[in-house]
Amino acid sequence: MGPHFTYDFESVTHIVADALGQPGQRIFFLQARQGRRVASLIMEKQQVAALASAILQLLDELQQQHPELEPAEAPKQLPRLVEPIDPAFRVGQLGLGYDEDQDLMVLVAQALPAAEQDEDDEEGAVLTVDDLPRARFFATRHQMRALSEKALRAVESGRPECPLCGRPIDAAGHFCPRTNGHAYPLAF
Repeated sequence: MGPHFTYDFESVTHIVADALGQPGQRIFFLQARQGRRVASLIMEKQQVAALASAILQLLDELQQQHPELEPAEAPKQLPRLVEPIDPAFRVGQLGLGYDEDQDLMVLVAQALPAAEQDEDDEEGAVLTVDDLPRARFFATRHQMRALSEKALRAVESGRPECPLCGRPIDAAGHFCPRTNGHAYPLAF
């Protein structure tokens, strides 16, 4: 028997990866909808960037392997997060695949395991990998192209990076270790 999915959307009507909040304090989300059911998952910025890159790579591979497929184009209007957002879980692992029979891409997300067991748990029950919340979303190649483009825009719209140390620069600048701690201004 396969894994149980807390959210199993066989044909999403909406899927997006984006961020809310001010640069430096943003929270990244993966959100999918099927009908009235909505799943919002918290992700790290690096996960969103890696997901966008993996989607584009898989789309390129699919186009090479199946030249008869219509190229996946993103719509002019990219998807947006739908509020209110009630996060289901924080993503620990992602998987990406393709269902050739349905011509749908599939995205699987698994929750990040809790770092510590609840102290009130006297029996010492340990969550196994099979007990962690999971989500599986089937989406068209066009929907996934749009997800990747929106995700890349969200990642790129954050704080600029210091050209010397690679750390993010806040609006007031930052103390760069490469300049012996002197403030490195935002404007170069």
